Amino acid sequence: MGQPPMALRPVTPHPVIERPAPRAAVSFLTVAEVAAIMRVSKMTVYRLLHGGELTAVRVGRSFRVPEPAVRDYLADARTDVA
Repeated sequence: MGQPPMALRPVTPHPVIERPAPRAAVSFLTVAEVAAIMRVSKMTVYRLLHGGELTAVRVGRSFRVPEPAVRDYLADARTDVA
């Protein structure tokens, strides 16, 4: 007889795929971009990174600095001057 018409076939539910909640987008800057923003040399930025004063993520052999880390560092530096 074959299969029943489409309208008579039982409906099988599709599995629900849960996706993770989207994270807030964080922009990353290169060492050269951070140096340009802060108007210092790249070597100064590397010193800040290696000294732990500025946080970064290592991607291969290069660093990527989250924009909030630069803002936080500059905000702290501004309050230390007074």
